[in-house]
Amino acid sequence: MALDFFAGIPVTDFAASLAWYERLLGSSPGFQPNDREAVWELAEHRYVYIELQPEHAGHAMHTAFVDDVVARVGQISARGMEPSRRETYPEGVNKFVYRDPDGNEFGFGGVVG
Repeated sequence: MALDFFAGIPVTDFAASLAWYERLLGSSPGFQPNDREAVWELAEHRYVYIELQPEHAGHAMHTAFVDDVVARVGQISARGMEPSRRETYPEGVNKFVYRDPDGNEFGFGGVVG
């Protein structure tokens, strides 16, 4: 069964959020369907997008699990961004949470160690 997934993040300032997510995700968006949205493909058929929706901004909470979360966080740190918090769960699972300018949360999780 094929599955495409789009996770949306409402923002108040499209240009500022575009720059922030480019730094977080390490690339320009894969495509921009219009002047209010930008879309990144995180994995095949799995997308995250920002959309100018000021009335809804600040309430998104997304977490992407990756194979090497420590390497991913290191790459993001090299681009000048640090997580706002780190959460530790049983069996070595860690989650590193970043907050965009609107307060939306985007985290990366995975097993550490």
